[in-house]
Amino acid sequence: MKHKIVSLVALIVCAGFTETAFALNQQDLEQLKTSGACPRCELSGADLSQFNLTNVNLRGANLKGANFTQSNLTNADLTGANLENAVLQSTNLTNASLTGSNLKSASLQNADLSFTGLIGANLEATNLQGANLQFTNFRGANFRLTTLSVGSITSDKPYWWSPQRLIPKQCNKFQVGTTYGTTCYTE
Repeated sequence: MKHKIVSLVALIVCAGFTETAFALNQQDLEQLKTSGACPRCELSGADLSQFNLTNVNLRGANLKGANFTQSNLTNADLTGANLENAVLQSTNLTNASLTGSNLKSASLQNADLSFTGLIGANLEATNLQGANLQFTNFRGANFRLTTLSVGSITSDKPYWWSPQRLIPKQCNKFQVGTTYGTTCYTE
């Protein structure tokens, strides 16, 4: 019985140390504010709402739970960033790179994602309701239980699936002038 109690206390103490190890780093926040670049920085839980972060470099940064409400992230490089549980409501992400980023349970309601690259991004349980998805690249993204811009919720979707093209047969039905092309894999 004593071993169980000691083990439980040790587990709780370790969990406490782990939580503080992944907290907002104030020096990283200052670096971001002064230089506009902070790759691989620890900014989890940061309040960056209404910031102008145009052309910012946050590659590989930990932005878990960060608040970007109404921020301008036009042309931002968020490649490989951890944006789990981040709030990006009404955020301008036009032409941003979110390739390989983790947006699990993030809120992107009414965000502008036009011309944004979400290649291989994890969008599991992400809320995209009301988002502008014009010319957004979702190739290889995970759409498990994602709320789409029209409010419908997905289940597991294959890699060729796109919110703009709900019927796979439509993949090869476009042409520009005399140039034929394809935008996705068809069966």
